[in-house]
Amino acid sequence: MTMHPWAIAAVVLAVVILGILGWFARRRPTEHQDVRWVANAGYLTTLRSYRSRLSRYRTALGFMGVLLLGATVLTGILAARPVERDLRAEEMAYRDIVLCLDVSGSMIEYGTEIAEKFLTMLPEFEGERIALSIWNSTSRTVFPLTDDYDLVEAELTEAAEALDFDIYSPIDNLNSAKVDRLIRFITGTEGGTGDASSLIGDGLASCALNFDEADTERSRTIILAGDNEVFGEGVFTLDEAVDLVHERDITLHGIYAPTTNPRQAEEEAEYREAVERHGGLFYHASDADAVPRIIDEISAQQAVDLDATPEVIVTDTPERYFGILVVLLVLYQLGVWRLRS
Repeated sequence: MTMHPWAIAAVVLAVVILGILGWFARRRPTEHQDVRWVANAGYLTTLRSYRSRLSRYRTALGFMGVLLLGATVLTGILAARPVERDLRAEEMAYRDIVLCLDVSGSMIEYGTEIAEKFLTMLPEFEGERIALSIWNSTSRTVFPLTDDYDLVEAELTEAAEALDFDIYSPIDNLNSAKVDRLIRFITGTEGGTGDASSLIGDGLASCALNFDEADTERSRTIILAGDNEVFGEGVFTLDEAVDLVHERDITLHGIYAPTTNPRQAEEEAEYREAVERHGGLFYHASDADAVPRIIDEISAQQAVDLDATPEVIVTDTPERYFGILVVLLVLYQLGVWRLRS
């Protein structure tokens, strides 16, 4: 996109006019008295070597013309001021999102899929802060709230790859590199005592504590991914954690990964009721619409809560064209030198 599209045509037209003026202002033909005639030279134009050189010369002239035309167009584009336009709201920087992921044994097989779903959200974000917290019997913050999207992408990619592990596969369990990578990633999530596992209430409560700047007006959202298959007793039940989240004015959305145990229907119903109690969205991990609909909901919440007014941000982008122009001009100069020699 350019700020002044007409400048391209103006530059091309100016070059054409200068070319025409140069054609008429060229040196007048040499007078006959200044020419030295050579006898018996007519056959030279029929020689194969002469025709070959003439063909190469004409090809070189054509190539030079293409280079000059390209340089002219690029000059016009630069004169037209190439830019990128972004529709942005300054208030969007006041949006915080914590990704809250269960990494218990029953969730490992869904971990990669859910981490990849989180990755698909990144292109939709600009200025928001994102955090990732993982939990089993205890919680670990993989990275705190940050708008460093290179870091976010790297960490989510590592999560997707580390959790790409089938705990029931002998092949994966005998692969020491995969085992070590998984253990490194989930380290810090199994610090409890006894056989406690997948304590969703404690995991969610821990995610709620990841939000800072409590006195600042911000949009806060937790995206919780788990299966609600709890083993043991935690400090918080799921309902208590949901109430804590609501008290802190945090919106909760849930992504549910179904299990195969006899209580699956009951666990799913409890999870859905907890998420939807205060207006959150509930989706299955296999639902292709989960990510876009959650993003739409967060964006709508942002606009209502913070009265975001979009602003057009214009950024000049001449570098991509300037480099090509320099290359073309260098090739053109080399071509002129070669033809003259």
